[in-house]
Amino acid sequence: MTQHASPPRDNTDKVPTTGQVPVWRGLFARADVRTLSLLGVLAALVLIGGITKPDEFLDTRNLQLVLTQASVIGVVTVGMTFVITSGGIDLSVGAIVALASVWATTVATQDYGFAGVLFTAVIVGVGCGLVNGLLIAYGNMVPFIATLAMLASARGLALQITDGRTQIVTIDGILKLGERDSYVLGVPPLVLVFAVVTIIGWLLLNRTTFGRRTVAVGGNAEAARLAGIDVRRQRLYLYLLSGLCCGIAAFLLIVLSGSGQNTNGNLYELDAIAAAIIGGTLLSGGRGTITGSVLGVLIFTTITNIFALNNLQSDVQQIAKGAIIVAAVLVQRRGARTS
Repeated sequence: MTQHASPPRDNTDKVPTTGQVPVWRGLFARADVRTLSLLGVLAALVLIGGITKPDEFLDTRNLQLVLTQASVIGVVTVGMTFVITSGGIDLSVGAIVALASVWATTVATQDYGFAGVLFTAVIVGVGCGLVNGLLIAYGNMVPFIATLAMLASARGLALQITDGRTQIVTIDGILKLGERDSYVLGVPPLVLVFAVVTIIGWLLLNRTTFGRRTVAVGGNAEAARLAGIDVRRQRLYLYLLSGLCCGIAAFLLIVLSGSGQNTNGNLYELDAIAAAIIGGTLLSGGRGTITGSVLGVLIFTTITNIFALNNLQSDVQQIAKGAIIVAAVLVQRRGARTS
């Protein structure tokens, strides 16, 4: 039987599988849905602030204040992002900030000047991170328990050092950093420090072996161990990094407030965890994003500023934060299902 060739099919009305794709579609395909969502929330908050209090909210000084306040908790959040990405948690960051700030502002420490205060704040933060890391990595303690114990101990020690009193900073070099005369092209020095920490954190997480090991440990610690990664040493390094960030944040808080108090860093652990989670860092580990964490910090700081300008109660502010956290988690789950 003779077979006849079938006539060619007309595909002119079908969408080609390859070829030219609209530019906007390509951009959105490559963009992170999570990041776009956070940028949308932040833009909506700026719009709300501009509508409700246009003269106050959009004022240059107020925007500088928002960025300055975000800098302290933002530095802490960068360290927290690494810890959560590895599958851990650090509940002691706020207490470490308090302890580092009061230890660095004692009369004896201030006798050594600017360098003495900065060095003490960083060393105290790293020391607390070292204790956390040793207990978790080599003492096989659950991160929740180890850092909870550090939270209680650091708060108690901070109260003992200050005896409940505020320690005033008398070093001119530190006080001048908080003044407008020290701004660089209109940008406060604290914001510049936050930007540097953010850039270093992003490069460390996304462009180094250290970052890849952190993600591997958080994704599957046993598989990471079989692949040749020293899981215990990696976890120790991560809590050292978190402590370092707390020490830097403590110094920024000293510059911002001009004092050291045992109440410093109150609830920083919750704000840092929330900012990291809504930014896209998985609480179970294995995925982290510095960019998302920074956007989360900016969202929470902007909310606080808008509520303060509108004289709204703090309980309503906490409800709004909780709603944003829930919405962000729902977006994460939807994005995961889409992927």
